[in-house]
Amino acid sequence: MLSKKTMEASLLFMLLLACTAGAKFHFASYYADHMVLQKEPSHAIIWGFGDPGSKVMLTLSQNHNIVTKMVQIEENCETWKIMLDPVAQGGPYTIEVHQYIKEEVSNLSLKDIYFGDVWICSGQSNMEMTVSQIFNASKEMEDASKYPLVRIFSTALIQSEVELQDLGGVNLQWSIPTARNLGHGDFSYFSAVCWLFGQYLFEKLKYPIGLIDTSWGGTPIEAWSSKKALNECGLLDYIERSPPLYLDAGPREVSVLWNAMIHPFINMTIQGVIWYQGEANTLMNTDMYNCTFPALIDDWRKAFHEGSDGQTNKQFPFGFVQLCTDQHVQISGKFPRIRWHQTADYGYVPNKRMSNTFMAVTIDLGDNESPYGSIHPRDKRTVAYRLHLGALAVAYGEKSIVFQGPYPRKVEVNETHRLLNITFEECVQLRHMDNKTFEVCCLNQGTCSWKPASIVSSSSYSVILQNPTCSDGIKGLRYAWSGWPCEYKQCPIYNLQELPAPPFITFSQNNPAWILL
Repeated sequence: MLSKKTMEASLLFMLLLACTAGAKFHFASYYADHMVLQKEPSHAIIWGFGDPGSKVMLTLSQNHNIVTKMVQIEENCETWKIMLDPVAQGGPYTIEVHQYIKEEVSNLSLKDIYFGDVWICSGQSNMEMTVSQIFNASKEMEDASKYPLVRIFSTALIQSEVELQDLGGVNLQWSIPTARNLGHGDFSYFSAVCWLFGQYLFEKLKYPIGLIDTSWGGTPIEAWSSKKALNECGLLDYIERSPPLYLDAGPREVSVLWNAMIHPFINMTIQGVIWYQGEANTLMNTDMYNCTFPALIDDWRKAFHEGSDGQTNKQFPFGFVQLCTDQHVQISGKFPRIRWHQTADYGYVPNKRMSNTFMAVTIDLGDNESPYGSIHPRDKRTVAYRLHLGALAVAYGEKSIVFQGPYPRKVEVNETHRLLNITFEECVQLRHMDNKTFEVCCLNQGTCSWKPASIVSSSSYSVILQNPTCSDGIKGLRYAWSGWPCEYKQCPIYNLQELPAPPFITFSQNNPAWILL
């Protein structure tokens, strides 16, 4: 049986097909009053639909300053696209567009337009969670009026078997934020992570931020990937018989959300993307995620760069949230494996496979009391805070910003004294003497038998473990390798900026980071 959301999406798509037949001069669906366009040094793109053979003239005005651009729609085409000159941050501007064909003139206008940075926020239900669902929701919504230059837009839930040129529907047209449009309904609009991320950026950058929320709960990465991207991983046929992660899971067929909810945006100039997804892939194609996720990033970057005529950076910054926790998923090992695969099996980002990326680690934000299930933790402010640190460092070049917790640089094994010394890249804070978060691999008939290793001491840059007895010695080490590795903000290891160490796994074989004493 189709879910209510899926039926609504199908109806909206049919309406789209009916309404666009014969449609004439208009903007693409996501151009509207109050929107934010990408500022300099990029050129913002304005596009829409018109009559073949007509001339289209655009004027951008502020006070008495006017800039004019003109293009002609080709005889065999019904779309027009205008690239603006680079515009500095600020506003408001008015945009007027006129179509001339024969002796007829058609007019369009956009008012209260600002130039700043445009970010797309995508993923599944943890991105979809609205501001009304998180901790301190009432205050968060009351504070909306403090951020009139953080503008918000939300797509409708639409799926398509083919790539759509324009959106099939809009849930929230470009708006100045209010308590109501930030907390419209559960898993509706507006995304709490997206909103708080934009809020943090505005507080730091002091210029307009445009946020586009295009997310759908219960959806796997395959639905958000183009067929070309999936083909890079040898994965085009989806496992439709896989059980849904939620009762109200979204579409799972290949590319249907890429086609309908991402592809329509590719002509637009953007600053970057943040992504919160992966829970659905703990049930399907789990060990393909180390290919499908980097392939999605590569493909989105190429599509947006080409669609915007080179104005969106071909290596635009891409941030993501590493999976949090879930107390009730009965699939052993899938959450830690997805976390690892989210980094292309490096354990950290950026790395050689995932350049210009940043990650928010959330293994310490578990919320077993969440009324939406523990898979939907309510502390989205901390998530957004950690994401924005990555954005400042990676997207905005603030090299002094630390945006990820400590990661091990060297592992020294002293088998005589049964001690293991882990040296980190930066200063560490040990919050408690843990006896379960670290585990070592003891070989047992050729396979790993993972045994807990207790923390016995620490220094500024290292943590020392007491090893269990392994007849064939220590062959591997892993940290926070479970579905729920620690309680709320109480993992053992943080850095001085209070960011948790990310999960990792490492083996001694042919690894220069291992030193056997």
